[in-house]
Amino acid sequence: MRIKPLAAVPLAAVTAATLAASAPAAHAAAQARPPQVPAGTTAAWVVFDRQAGKIVATRNAHRKYRSASVVKILIAIDYLERRKSVPAADARLLRIMLRSSDDDAASTFWDRLGKGQIIVRQARRLGLSDTTPPPASKPGFWGYTSLSAYDIVRTYRYLLDRADARVRDTILSHLRHSIPCGTDGFDQTFGIPDALPRPWAVKQGWSGFGTTPPVRCGGGGGARAVGAPISWIAQRATGSGVPDYGRPVLHSTGLAGKGERYIMAVLTAHPAGGTWSSSVKRITTLTRDLYRDVTR
Repeated sequence: MRIKPLAAVPLAAVTAATLAASAPAAHAAAQARPPQVPAGTTAAWVVFDRQAGKIVATRNAHRKYRSASVVKILIAIDYLERRKSVPAADARLLRIMLRSSDDDAASTFWDRLGKGQIIVRQARRLGLSDTTPPPASKPGFWGYTSLSAYDIVRTYRYLLDRADARVRDTILSHLRHSIPCGTDGFDQTFGIPDALPRPWAVKQGWSGFGTTPPVRCGGGGGARAVGAPISWIAQRATGSGVPDYGRPVLHSTGLAGKGERYIMAVLTAHPAGGTWSSSVKRITTLTRDLYRDVTR
């Protein structure tokens, strides 16, 4: 389903319109039960209803998070819009970067395209006011890009409504075929894939859980992930310039509902030292409750 392109609407305007709603609408909202964020977890979300042409749920919309692998969407847009054809080797890199969230593929494009300049270009082109490159002291760390739930939704809207068909179809086709296991062995079916019925297209992000999953996705055992002492993590976080540096993050973003009606971005940061399984449960529950709330 292609929805007629809409002019960007400032979040403040949407919020003001919501506050000016009629008394019956306010009463209905009071009856709804929005997601409850667990203590110690920081969460942000934005849900855009493409059929209604408006944001229907929001929390901490402009709060910045470190992107983790969600930034791979911007890397892919930048690459595809800078060339008219894609060599077979690069097509394979795009495929595994977007479907199984392959980090080496992302690093290849990141280095080739100018590292943080990718983010500068895309933020300007797409109008992403909350999106900034990694700190100058960490230029190679694409996952330290800062972004917000609002900007992620804006990126998906760009793909759907403004991007060249070749760019749109390449990226969204891969996200519609996201596979359960990330290249690094982490199970990337948390959030939208686990909480919502198909169809959906997703780009997940995770960071801060070590390099080895507690249980390797798809079997094969896997060693127990070993985390750093919390005191050491907190020390590194001070003055890093990276949002929630020292805390693990999980993000679930994408398109959901019949005809890909909803654009969703759910970003979360969890307590330092938090486990993978407990963090996955939190974001999946939040995502499920959020979807139920907007579709009731």
